[in-house]
Amino acid sequence: MLKTFLTQKMLAAIMNSLTKEVEVLRVSKDQCRQTRVALVREVPITIFLNDQEIITLLCTGAHIDSLAVGFLKSEGLLQQRSSLERVEVDKNAQAVRVFTSEGTELAEQLFGKRTITSGCGKGTIFYNVLDSLQSQPLTNQLAIRADQVRQLMAELHSRSELYRRSRGVHNCGLADTEKILIFCTDIGRHNAVDMILGECFLNEVDTTEKILVTTGRITSEILIKAAKMQIPMLISRSAATSLSLDLANSLNMTVIGYVRGGSILAYSGAENLIC
Repeated sequence: MLKTFLTQKMLAAIMNSLTKEVEVLRVSKDQCRQTRVALVREVPITIFLNDQEIITLLCTGAHIDSLAVGFLKSEGLLQQRSSLERVEVDKNAQAVRVFTSEGTELAEQLFGKRTITSGCGKGTIFYNVLDSLQSQPLTNQLAIRADQVRQLMAELHSRSELYRRSRGVHNCGLADTEKILIFCTDIGRHNAVDMILGECFLNEVDTTEKILVTTGRITSEILIKAAKMQIPMLISRSAATSLSLDLANSLNMTVIGYVRGGSILAYSGAENLIC
């Protein structure tokens, strides 16, 4: 009995470390009320190999020593277990340092000259992007009614023939408060968002008063992509992460998620959601 109790207690502690409770505005068909929900934590972890910065991965922050070693192994940067000297986790710096007796020439060739987009690239690039964005928060604000939010999500689904056939893609749309203006779909939500942003860039579409609507999670990566295009509002069928919410608050962006079954959660910018 004691063993079961301890196991449940340990499990609860792990779940608490991987989530963050925040207050949101919940809108249903018949009421609006403040409530608390749990967000999955999203943490940038920078991996170093023999003091060379390799990449920043965005993750929950759990088992980051294993994550770092597994990433380096899968990329071919670690070969023999016997050559792995030690792994140092620096939670304050949000970094993992892996030391090996193997040569790092491959790491220098592969990672020294290009950006890997598992997160937002190498750590210095990730933090430079954050610094540049946070120094210039969005000044444009956009208000939307709850019924318009539901309508945009319904339209996004109605236009997704590929999803209905395959159940294996994410959908994204650029919209105003009335309709979807550009629709894209892909196996990855990042690809679909990039397609939207590419269309806007190529066709000189003004995005400063537009909305990014998506079926995927709102992570910091997705939020940063939108912020760089000065898109003030994101709407998703899925949830937001803790880091995306922190960024949204600092950038004056509205994040509306979990739009399904008549329910809506305004994670940030709740004053811009009209019940």
